[in-house]
Amino acid sequence: MLQFFAKYKFFGIVLFVLSAIIISIIYSILKPKRTLPVYEPEMVSTELVDSTVQYIRKYHKIADFKLINQNGEEITQENYKDKIYVADFFFTTCQTICPIMTDHMKDIQERLRDDNQVLLLSHSVTPTIDSVARLKKYAIEKGVDDAKWNLVTGDKRQIYDLARKSYLAAKSNGDGGPYDMVHTENFVLVDKKKRIRGFYDGTNPEDIDKLIEDIEVLKKEDK
Repeated sequence: MLQFFAKYKFFGIVLFVLSAIIISIIYSILKPKRTLPVYEPEMVSTELVDSTVQYIRKYHKIADFKLINQNGEEITQENYKDKIYVADFFFTTCQTICPIMTDHMKDIQERLRDDNQVLLLSHSVTPTIDSVARLKKYAIEKGVDDAKWNLVTGDKRQIYDLARKSYLAAKSNGDGGPYDMVHTENFVLVDKKKRIRGFYDGTNPEDIDKLIEDIEVLKKEDK
């Protein structure tokens, strides 16, 4: 009996390995690919969404914009055409969540520095204070890569409309003074079709890891 098993030992090992490979291939074929939701305004808390778009159930996209970055250059949707990007809202004099968010955005920049499919976009919520010169100083201090990450200022009304009507990421409509926007800590993931595909807590390192993972999911979706 022992001689029989010894004689067919190699055959048994080969059969076992082949079976494992076949099972693995079948599992990978049958396992559904992970996809990200497409966020519509009606899926988001109403406190973050302007009343004019709360009813939208499909086809929501980031509106066109024309803003100015830290180098005095005009930034529009064309700069983000066919790109995945991460957007947020901040202001340079913020001493609470903004420094943490900026550090985490810097982390994303470094982790994806060589990935030309992904860009970053940070909007100042105090555009009358955050001039081009102030943004440039802030960018240098924080280690912003100009080729990867735009810090933008511009028309206040346009920025606040973008926050509540496009990115769904602010708790007020900006009708008061220069500090009236209650922006959130959200990082917003936008796909190449200008659709929102995820919200992440920009102050939470675990959410940053999840954001990086979800970017990879989006990249596979485009293949």
